[in-house]
Amino acid sequence: MLIIGIAGGSGSGKSTVVRRITDSFRASDVVVIPQDSYYRDQSSVSVEDRKKLNLDHPDAIEWDLLIEHLGKLRNGESIQQPIYSYITCTRAAETNTVHPAKIIIVEGILIFTCAKLRDLLDIKIFVDADADDRVLRIIARDTVERGKSVSDVMIRYEETVKPMHLQFIEPSKRYADIIVPQGGHNVVAIDILNSLIEKNIRHTE
Repeated sequence: MLIIGIAGGSGSGKSTVVRRITDSFRASDVVVIPQDSYYRDQSSVSVEDRKKLNLDHPDAIEWDLLIEHLGKLRNGESIQQPIYSYITCTRAAETNTVHPAKIIIVEGILIFTCAKLRDLLDIKIFVDADADDRVLRIIARDTVERGKSVSDVMIRYEETVKPMHLQFIEPSKRYADIIVPQGGHNVVAIDILNSLIEKNIRHTE
């Protein structure tokens, strides 16, 4: 089994890189574990206060559960992955059953900020992108997928996304084994990554 961590700022193109990798292997050989599934449940917080939550701070993630689940997958056990809603900031009562696979991809903005999690990653990839490009992607994503207005997205970007990126996410780049500029549009980098993954998988079989 190979566990790959893919980090990078919000809107950097991580999901595209993940998709480019998963498309290169059999579906049964790859499992994606999104960091976002492990945001702490905020059902005990008022609806008004949920709007003020800082989801770009490492404390927003239940790292112990994510680490426990990765350990189980590595040991050949299935897990019950939480289902988190950005709209309500709560977890669903249901869970997703995830089975072990040859390739486990852990994806999220903050995954390199947790030392215990970094120790479980065989390959650490940081997806880099210019701040202007990331802002445009964040606006497009949050207005369509998360029901936010452009004004709300920009306020959140200035108050939390940008400062948290500078404080936590950008510095975590130093832990990466590979840095991918331009995200999933960097065809050369994706080809190199896929070759590296194939090589490592052969060595673990």
